[in-house]
Amino acid sequence: MTNRKVVMPDPVPSVAVAVVADPLVLLPYPPQRSGSPSALRKKRLVPVEHSGGSAGGWLESMKASSPTHAKSAAALAAAPALEYEQLEHAAWTRRHPSALSEFEKIMQASNGKQIAMFLDYDGTLSPIVDDPDSAFMTDAMRAAVKEVAKFFPTAIVSGRCRSKVLDFVRLTELYYAGSHGMDIKLPKNAKHTKKKRAVLFQPASEFLPMINEVHKKLQERIKPVVGAKVENNKFCVSVHFRCVREESWKGLVDDVLSMLKQFPKLRMTQGRKVLEIRPTIKWDKGKAVEFLLESLGSSDCKNVVPVYIGDDRTDEDAFKVLRERGDGFGILVSKYPKKTNASYSLTDPSEVMEFLQRLVEWKQSSSMKNWM
Repeated sequence: MTNRKVVMPDPVPSVAVAVVADPLVLLPYPPQRSGSPSALRKKRLVPVEHSGGSAGGWLESMKASSPTHAKSAAALAAAPALEYEQLEHAAWTRRHPSALSEFEKIMQASNGKQIAMFLDYDGTLSPIVDDPDSAFMTDAMRAAVKEVAKFFPTAIVSGRCRSKVLDFVRLTELYYAGSHGMDIKLPKNAKHTKKKRAVLFQPASEFLPMINEVHKKLQERIKPVVGAKVENNKFCVSVHFRCVREESWKGLVDDVLSMLKQFPKLRMTQGRKVLEIRPTIKWDKGKAVEFLLESLGSSDCKNVVPVYIGDDRTDEDAFKVLRERGDGFGILVSKYPKKTNASYSLTDPSEVMEFLQRLVEWKQSSSMKNWM
C-alpha cells in the first residue's frame, strides 16, 4: 500500500458539456504541440452547471450524447441532410484526422522517445453492447494489446471496477486504473516502472461504505424503470440507460437526483449512455494518467510520449492532460463528430486494433534498423 498522501478538496459541482446545434460552431481547436498552459486552458470544453440540480439540464445532455445529432433549422434549410452530414464530418476530420492516416506523422514526433499507451476499455477495446456484462474483447484484440505491452508500458484506464476490467482483458502485465482512476494497480516487477512491486492506490477509499449504500438504494429505486441497470464499480455506481426508452429518461434522472440529496459528498456525472455516481474528490482519468506517468518516472520527462485512446466523455479529462503537457496524443474513438480535446480520431475498436498492430510493427522495424 502506498503512503502517497491525497488531499480531499471541497465538493465540486456537477457539470455537463454545453451543446450548440450547429456542429460547425462546435468544432474544437486544431491539435497543438506547444503553447502555454494558460493559453491551452482557454480552449477547453466549457462546462455548464445544471440550475438547481434539476433534471432538465441532464436530459438535454443525455439527448446530446446520443449517436444522432440534432441539426439547426438554418443548416437543414441550406443543404440536404446527407450533404450537411458530409460537410459536418469532413470539417471535423480536418481538425481530428485519422490516427491511421497520420500514423507516420505521429511516429515521427515520437522518434527517439518512449511511448506510453493508455487505453479505455468499453467502446475502445470492446464494442459498446446493450448488456455491460457482455462487453467482451476479441482474442485478436487481446493479442494486439499483449504485443503492445511487450514494447511499451500499457495501461487500461476505465470507469469499470478494476477487477471486472481485469476479468475482461486477462493480461496481468498491464497497468490497471479502474473506477475512473480511483483504483490503480501496477503489475508486479513491471520492467517499465521505477517501483519494483505492485502498488495499490485508492484515493477514495473512505467512500466505499457510502458507494455500497448508494448501490443498494439505487437498485431498489429504479426497479420500475424498464431497461435500466445499476452497476457497482467499487468507487462509483453506474446507472446504464442504453436500453431505457427515451420517454423514461426524465423519471430515471429524477430518481437518481432525489436519492443523491441524501449524499452531499457524492456527485453525478454522465458518460456514454450511463449516469455515474462518484465521490466529490478531484480525481479522474486525467489524474490517473498523471499518477501512472509519475510511477513510470516520467511525470516531467520530455522523453516520454503518452498516447491515450478513448471514446467517452470521461476520457476528455485525460485528453486535457495530454494537451496541457504538449508532448502526448489523445485519440478519440468515434464515428460521429464530437467536441473533444483529442488530437486525432479512430472510428471503432477495429481501427484501434489496427493502430496497435501498426505500432508494434513500427517498433520492430525501428529496432531492426538500429541493430543493423
